[in-house]
This record gives sequence, structure tokens and C-alpha cells, in this order.
Amino acid sequence: MQLSARNQLKGKIVSVDKGAVMANIKIEVTEPNTITAVITKESAEKLGLTEGDDVAAIIKSTEVIIGK
Repeated sequence: MQLSARNQLKGKIVSVDKGAVMANIKIEVTEPNTITAVITKESAEKLGLTEGDDVAAIIKSTEVIIGK
């Protein structure tokens, strides 16, 4: 499958919990070892981001698309 999205985290489904309307899918991620974030210059400066900093990449679970 080819997508234009920069970040494609490859992995294996480890659990599926289906509710009345939504399903909670847990994926054990194996690839890649680098992801890309595009943020405003103002945010980067406000956070004081520099190469080598330890950070957390936070992904909203309702915005994750699953492909098979």
C-alpha cells in the first residue's frame, strides 16, 4: 500500500476490543525508528527544541488510520 503520509508505524495487532460503537485496536509497533513532526516555528522556539533533546511524540488515537 502506498500513502503520501510521512509517518507510517508498522506493527502487529495485539488486541481488538469492540464496543457498541467504537473498537480499541492495540498495535505493537516495530518500525520505523524515526517519525516526522511538522510544527510552527513559534512552537519550536517556545519549546526551545534543539538537536539531541529528549522529547515525546504524542499522537491522538482518534486520528490514527489503520491500513492492512
